[in-house]
Amino acid sequence: MSERSFDWLSAAELSKLYQRREASPVEVIDAMLVRAAKLQPHLNAFVMIDEAGAKAAAAASEARWQKNQPLSPFDGVPTTIKDTTNVKGWPTRYGSHATDETPVKESAPVAERLQSAGMILLGKSTTPEFGWKALTDSPLQGTTRSPWNLEHSPGGSSGGASSLTAAGINPFNHGNDGGGSIRIPAGHTGLVGLKPSFGRIPQYPADAPFADVISQGVLSRTVLDTAMALNITAGPDARDWRSLPAEPRDYTVGLEAGVRGWKIGLSLDFGHVKADPEVRDLVAAAAKRFEDLGAHVEDVGPLIDPLQLSFEPLWIGSFATRFRQIPTQLHGKLDPGFRAAAEKGLAITLADYAKSYEAKSKLARDLALWHRQYDLLLAPVAPTAGPPVDTLYNSEAFPRWTKGAPYTLPCNLTGQPAASMPAGLTKAGLPVGLQIIGAPRADHVVLQAMRAYESASGWTWPQAKVVETLKGL
Repeated sequence: MSERSFDWLSAAELSKLYQRREASPVEVIDAMLVRAAKLQPHLNAFVMIDEAGAKAAAAASEARWQKNQPLSPFDGVPTTIKDTTNVKGWPTRYGSHATDETPVKESAPVAERLQSAGMILLGKSTTPEFGWKALTDSPLQGTTRSPWNLEHSPGGSSGGASSLTAAGINPFNHGNDGGGSIRIPAGHTGLVGLKPSFGRIPQYPADAPFADVISQGVLSRTVLDTAMALNITAGPDARDWRSLPAEPRDYTVGLEAGVRGWKIGLSLDFGHVKADPEVRDLVAAAAKRFEDLGAHVEDVGPLIDPLQLSFEPLWIGSFATRFRQIPTQLHGKLDPGFRAAAEKGLAITLADYAKSYEAKSKLARDLALWHRQYDLLLAPVAPTAGPPVDTLYNSEAFPRWTKGAPYTLPCNLTGQPAASMPAGLTKAGLPVGLQIIGAPRADHVVLQAMRAYESASGWTWPQAKVVETLKGL
């Protein structure tokens, strides 16, 4: 087995090594499986590792590269799929004892497209039960930890994906985002996390709770990898009537065009969110980089009303839909926080739900009109850095609406693209995320801004704090 290290390489860098015959998918997979096995007992980021399947896929990829017939630039690059998402032949457990080991018969479009591009699935990554919260622990899989500090959460609900990516196990990992579940873990682990426009990447099955607010995507360490992954995964699918029409665009084109002359709004609190002072300071300093890049940045003050009053019926009502499908004898095995929210949701009426949808439409309209005057909106990703792993989500100490997802949820309700970029570190050495929000369906604009910021931020991998944390493991 090769002892050569491929830690921290981006997918684009691996692709170049394959093209130049300086590395092979087989040796890369061998090395990454070793690193995965070493770190899994400490991070608990995998639900399962398919060693045999990954090695077979690597051998097939190597043969294609030797014939100069790769399926895509990312042929032979390893990734994982979040365990809320179907992969044919694997079970989908959602972190819950209410599921079983029955293999699913059909892959989700995002998994199909990654595999059709020749990417190698190492396995599945962890999620909180049914992806219900912005931390990653579940009754079935236990607690996932951050490679920045093992006593802190990597965020959620794509916390397994963020932990794997930030630990340098592989270049990027699939996640999805129904309230911040790509952006929050990316922010908590110093990653690049784009929530594409709703429908840009198809969602299937499309009748699941939250299907009308979820976007598929990846958590990566570079903007180029993110753009290249979007090239592979974007486009309509007949199984999802909500999916957007094909856009004849290469998302890597124009990445280096910059933001000079752009008009950008900054809102550190949306008018009601109380972020930690360190978070506010780091995000304000990060926003100033756009001025250095030639953009005009101005504070836009109060922008979005508190979300709980209008949108709690959508949240807990959707949980109640899932809860009704679970046999009574399994209720005692559910995450107590999920169960409490779901049981509260049983009282939601159709009128409550309809009123929330009216508010959703109004919010989408208001922000679309706001973007007629501004190219981007900047804000924090979360009010805090990654909290301790024993934090009780949606408790009095950590309410969902004020501590969990107050900055990220609006863009799920409106469907517009939004991303997390590293804003810096707190005094405790934990990352904070800057959120970059674009106009409806302007994914290419957000990516261009992400790359401009990346070029000016000086943020590189590996990060010293992560290396130090993982050193003795």
